[in-house]
Amino acid sequence: MAHFGVVAPAFYSHVSALSALALALVERGHRVTFLQRPDAAAYMGDARLGFHAVGAASHPPGSMAQSLRRAANPGSPLGLRRVILDMAAGTGMLCRELPGAFAQLGIDAVLADQMEAAGALVAEALGLPFVSVACALPVNREAGVPLPVMPFDWGDSERALHMVDGSTRVYDWMMTPHRRAIEAETRRLGIPVRGALHECLSPLAQVSQTVAAFDFPRARLPDGFHHVGPLRCATHKAPARIEALPAIAPGRPFVFASLGTLQGHRFDLFKRIAKACRRLDAQLLVAHCGGLDARQARALESHGATWVCAFAPQEAALARADAVVSHAGLNTVMDAVAAHTPILALPIAFDQPGVAARIRHAGVGLSASPRFTGAGALARQLRRLLDEPGFAQRCAPLAEQVRNAGGSTRAADIVERALGPVAAGRVQRG
Repeated sequence: MAHFGVVAPAFYSHVSALSALALALVERGHRVTFLQRPDAAAYMGDARLGFHAVGAASHPPGSMAQSLRRAANPGSPLGLRRVILDMAAGTGMLCRELPGAFAQLGIDAVLADQMEAAGALVAEALGLPFVSVACALPVNREAGVPLPVMPFDWGDSERALHMVDGSTRVYDWMMTPHRRAIEAETRRLGIPVRGALHECLSPLAQVSQTVAAFDFPRARLPDGFHHVGPLRCATHKAPARIEALPAIAPGRPFVFASLGTLQGHRFDLFKRIAKACRRLDAQLLVAHCGGLDARQARALESHGATWVCAFAPQEAALARADAVVSHAGLNTVMDAVAAHTPILALPIAFDQPGVAARIRHAGVGLSASPRFTGAGALARQLRRLLDEPGFAQRCAPLAEQVRNAGGSTRAADIVERALGPVAAGRVQRG
């Protein structure tokens, strides 16, 4: 069988989703190895998956924490530029290190996260087949469709089209350091020059954690693009750090709040959410993903949170919740949609503004500013989600698409079908 190399950004949410696909392939007899900076080994949660550290000279152990802090809270335009420079440096390092690592490991094919160009570029340079995986919103561009990082809604008016065009130009200008890094590496690798993530996608197959009904209207996705829904592993045991779902009292609303692994330190935002739930006499479970200390957790309980934990059983919590307050991370949102749970989105970074825009477009929730929205306004938004049945009802057709999308099993089918003889193990090495 084949040996797959997985190349993704050094973010837990991306590694988690790709691990589900990787385990589906392992269960079919394949071998899978993730390749990233040394610190990313901490994300690996299953002994069946391999990890190969690269780039220790430029990205030494202990250095990832600072990069993650910048990514979680870039702050000023200068801070955002630093994040983009980190992305560029990561792509450059991987493009330099992966060719030798692939040869050393005997990699036959590559699973390349859309948000990290290096996997696709090196696979192309080495003549290895690769499949692109969209763990975040797809980066595939289409005229009139706002980029994933943009906060505004889809529209076909002249004004809306001008907004898409203008915001795309601004985004491309801001990403200049990243573009230059990709251009330089394509020249060094001896492949056709390109400079943006959407130009580094597989011609064989592309899979996305989304479903079509959740995205904005699309007309020009490639034939090899597949909406497979959330990438989850049904056979993977929950880590020991995940606490049991608490005893939720019937007859009172239950709200689940999570800001993901990068944003769980935002005590002030959690405090406003807790105060909002107290105004509604709603039970609130906060999962801060290790971002808060014990003192802060106790303080949240004094402000209105019923339970505070580091890690909760998310799918079980969402299945029981009457509403979820989220940073609009795609993993949480797709799980909420599958559970018919309305969403109050508080987008902070990355593609979260675009996810929030799609939540509004699909009518499955509301959004608000995480910085400027007070407890009273949050309470009013939650009141709507709890009182108006339309939000949960509009989740139903999306949830049906999620159920039928196939998830990790279908994604593994697509990978094997796209790679043909390679996936079957009929690889001839020189």
